[in-house]
Amino acid sequence: MLLDTASLYFRAYFGVPDSVRAPDGTPVNAVRGLLDFIARLVQDHRPDDLVACMDADWRPQWRVDLIPTYKAHRVATETPAGMPDEEETPDTLSPQVPVIEDVLDALGIARVGVAPYEADDVIGTLARRATGPVDIVTGDRDLYQLVDDARGVRVLYPLKGVGTLQMTDEAWLREKYGVDGAGYVDLALLRGDPSDGLPGVPGIGEKTAAKLLDAFGDLAGIMAAVDDPSARLTPSQRKRLDEARDYVAVAPKVVRVADDAPVPAFDAALPREPRDPAALEALATRWGLGGALQRLLLTLQA
Repeated sequence: MLLDTASLYFRAYFGVPDSVRAPDGTPVNAVRGLLDFIARLVQDHRPDDLVACMDADWRPQWRVDLIPTYKAHRVATETPAGMPDEEETPDTLSPQVPVIEDVLDALGIARVGVAPYEADDVIGTLARRATGPVDIVTGDRDLYQLVDDARGVRVLYPLKGVGTLQMTDEAWLREKYGVDGAGYVDLALLRGDPSDGLPGVPGIGEKTAAKLLDAFGDLAGIMAAVDDPSARLTPSQRKRLDEARDYVAVAPKVVRVADDAPVPAFDAALPREPRDPAALEALATRWGLGGALQRLLLTLQA
């Protein structure tokens, strides 16, 4: 089981009231919410291995070099000149991230990030390396591209907390979008994604993109059709795709999740007992993790 950790702690932050606080009054709603998420996932799915995948670089320069608008709207306005871009996050969430990392480390839950890659790329790399079924837990539809029935890779997309998960396999993707996992990259880059700063091809929305992919097979087939006067494209589609050639040439590398990130060796086994009980106890006391941490510990030991 591969966790898109930032996606989940953002959901926890907005799903758990900020009245959930440490003894000193510091909000810990994202910390406790994430611990409850993990407990529920372990309880319901009992994975052999569990990896909290992290953003070592949330906006890699190699993606920005190809599409400068990539995640540009998320850059914090107070990022100092000459420093790496910082992601705009709520004031009371940022301080909770180091606490989450410390708690995961003390528990012994593998936490993996590698620069200059995003958590998505870590997930893509680990999914490719896996020799058995993989469940990817994320609220980010970009990872639908990794769905692969033949290899047992599916995406568990939270609909309400993590108690209600959409089990995303190739049949679901074909029903919803008309593509399989591999085709989702082409669909996504054609329609664009404002949340990631991807412009897409103007005038080509999701339904049109799906129809074009159905007609011409993949992005290469669509662009070949642009150069084929006999291909069944409307004049406006042909014009828009022709004008978007520069974008279409670089977008696949930006949108496609890397599967070759240099992820080091680590122990992914789901822990039964905390790796560092003393550190965990100190964190529990300092941050008032209470019932959420106890529920996770009991679930791990079950």
